[in-house]
Amino acid sequence: MEHQREHPGPPWRRWVERAGRGPAWRSALLVAVVAQIGSGLAAQAQSGRVELDWAGRLLLLLGPALLVVRHRHPVPVVYGVSAVTLVYLAAGYPYGPVFISLAVACFAAVIAGHRRAAWGAVGLLWAGHLLLGHWLYRYLPPAGDGPAPWGQELGATAWVLAILALSELVRVRREQWSRERTERAAAERRRADEERLRIARELHDVLAHSIAVINVQAGVGLALLDSDPEQARTALTTIKAASKEALGEVRQVLDTLRAPGAAPRAPAPGLDRLPELVEQAAAAGLGVHIDTEGQARTLPPGADLAAFRILQEALTNVVRHSGSRTARVRLAWQPHSLELRVDDDGPATGSPAGGSGNGLAGMRERAGALGGTIEAGPRPDGGFRVVARLPL
Repeated sequence: MEHQREHPGPPWRRWVERAGRGPAWRSALLVAVVAQIGSGLAAQAQSGRVELDWAGRLLLLLGPALLVVRHRHPVPVVYGVSAVTLVYLAAGYPYGPVFISLAVACFAAVIAGHRRAAWGAVGLLWAGHLLLGHWLYRYLPPAGDGPAPWGQELGATAWVLAILALSELVRVRREQWSRERTERAAAERRRADEERLRIARELHDVLAHSIAVINVQAGVGLALLDSDPEQARTALTTIKAASKEALGEVRQVLDTLRAPGAAPRAPAPGLDRLPELVEQAAAAGLGVHIDTEGQARTLPPGADLAAFRILQEALTNVVRHSGSRTARVRLAWQPHSLELRVDDDGPATGSPAGGSGNGLAGMRERAGALGGTIEAGPRPDGGFRVVARLPL
């Protein structure tokens, strides 16, 4: 069965889905370059901060360096980057892209499922920045620095909340996409299972009926080969016709497997072939009487095929398992349903006659697929009855 290739989706979605996978050193290198260049430019605009020296440059490299292992160790990395960022700020170096490393580490931790670690690391940075700006500034560079304005703290709080909100949003979207992929895969498996069951049911119905006819006629031919060669010849002719029809229907089913999605070369059988079914049953020694009630109507292809196969399987079971040589078929056309009833007078032969035991189950599956029902069992007055109700 052929599966359609999943649409890759917009570029931004593919980027987000790959954010937690792939080589981490590339994004870490990009963050390092941005931090070095951006902090150098920020230092020129922040004359009151400590000049960016080799130690500051080293701290700007240390954060991105930790990001290289963020996929394997997201919790230590997010706390480590938070600590490095605090040390950078405590040394009095200028504000700027140093916070990008923490944003990436927080993002990786949330995506990996460590939400508490991400919240804790960002909370640590926020609390540390609050202490640095309003208490420890007296003991730290730059000399003569005063307390940080509370407006700056509001900006830092908004930045922290923005990082956490973005990380949570991406996490929720990734989980949603993961569920969608799982549901699509499950739906494809269900469709494959349903198609496999449909083909198995179709092959069973085709072969069971034809083999039953062949089996009966082969017994007749063997019994009459010496005493009545002409009757034996008739039995062999019936075997040839039944096997030819079975091969044609099996080939039609197999063609749908070789070319998935292609229309079958021949139309699926329906109730219009009921006379042919009666002739085949007669060739197997079973007389079939058909009664119709109500106004016959054209059925949808699925219901038409199901009705034909149910009657075919019911008559095949009579040939195999009943001692009766007659069967009565009744088609009751009702306003919203079609009732099919097959009766035989029995008695049961007590022999499996080579059956697989899946006939009744297949009939129930066919009826159930259309929202219908199957009732099958012995009649109070003897014999056996199968009643199928198919909604129209």
